[in-house]
Amino acid sequence: MKFLGGEGPMGPTPSGSWSPSKKRTSKPRTTIESLDRDILCIIFSSLGLFDLVHCSVVCKSWNAVINRCKSLQVLYLKLQRDSSEYVSNTSGSSRQSMSALLEELAMKHHRMSLEEGRIDIDQWKGHSVGVDQCRMKSGMILTGVGDKVMRLWSLEKYKCVEEYPIPGTLLLIDFDFDESKIVGLVGTRICIWRRNGARSVFPSQEGTFAKGLCMRYFDPEAVIGCDDGTARVFDMYSRKCSRIIRMHGASVTCLSLSEDQLIISGSSLGSITISGLFSDQKVATLRSTDSTGIKTLCLNPSSHLVFAGSSAGYVRSWDIRTMKTLWENRVSPNAVYSLQHLQSDRSTLAVGGIDGVLRILDQNTGEVLSSCVTSISTSSNSSRNTSAAIERKKGTRLSEDILIDRIPKSARPTITCLAVGMKKVVTTHNSKHIRLWKFNK
Repeated sequence: MKFLGGEGPMGPTPSGSWSPSKKRTSKPRTTIESLDRDILCIIFSSLGLFDLVHCSVVCKSWNAVINRCKSLQVLYLKLQRDSSEYVSNTSGSSRQSMSALLEELAMKHHRMSLEEGRIDIDQWKGHSVGVDQCRMKSGMILTGVGDKVMRLWSLEKYKCVEEYPIPGTLLLIDFDFDESKIVGLVGTRICIWRRNGARSVFPSQEGTFAKGLCMRYFDPEAVIGCDDGTARVFDMYSRKCSRIIRMHGASVTCLSLSEDQLIISGSSLGSITISGLFSDQKVATLRSTDSTGIKTLCLNPSSHLVFAGSSAGYVRSWDIRTMKTLWENRVSPNAVYSLQHLQSDRSTLAVGGIDGVLRILDQNTGEVLSSCVTSISTSSNSSRNTSAAIERKKGTRLSEDILIDRIPKSARPTITCLAVGMKKVVTTHNSKHIRLWKFNK
């Protein structure tokens, strides 16, 4: 057995020797990871259905235990019988169908929470100057653009777990991240930060292409949307530009990449172009009824729908299988800066922009399901956290007939970017603070 500060009972300690008269200051702790599957099954069997759904997406080991839990299998079969969709209880098909059912229930609960119920808002100071970009993955948030550092936050404790400084005097324009790295567009260079802190910078490309305005990557390619209407495709490992694709006759303002190797780009003239990642030919151009610029877009790979927000407050949807418009709705009197949905969710879309209202839309119809702002009727309180001072606020849902201009700007600061998690939305506002909206049904 190893002891704190030493190699073992007879090994060295900070004082150079080990004495049996010294009291041990720490006790071994039992963690959830040390419990065997039978004990976990007993614990999980006492939970309600939605709590089981939440636990099933915590990690792979919990998901495996829950999928093999007999009480959940009995509940699953009952639900199948009640909905007249009973399938034979073979081990393979049952586990697969149960997994699909859990995901369906999770998405239903996610929508219900966003659409109605209580809203709690936690706000903390994340940067020394205004920050206007955020990305969320696996319970982690990456924030940046504004000062000379990106910060990776744990949502569990609002703790900054890592910082990534921007090299030199260049400006950070756009970024994204995954489990192993952060990729950023810095000036006219692509930088890659490993999650262990090491950083590599592409060779300078100054003078070889116009100003980059946005960036997305899909290993091993990174794509930069440029001011001259082109998309530049870089191999992140050879560090070379592999192709230049003419996307628009005006600036490329936003990008999305699909798993089937398509580049979807929006322009300042209001059009959306789809091209192949490995060709210089356009696949299609998606048109809208007006020519206001596209500020933001995202692709839902599970439904093959593209959503875009414009500078005139419109949100539009297209099906990239048919290249046809599905719906169009002016949800805001001002520009829409950001829209996102939870991965695998085919139901709801979170939208934010200049007017500072966080709106929840139906992905299939464009209907506004809920409009949310910070409540002005309740005072916020602060609690000291080990990593930050957290201001706790309440959110409120607006009625359809309310005039937005009558709501104080302090209750609805401009939303520059948002990211969506399970029953939560993170927003930035070009301020020093980051907000986490927690929706509870």
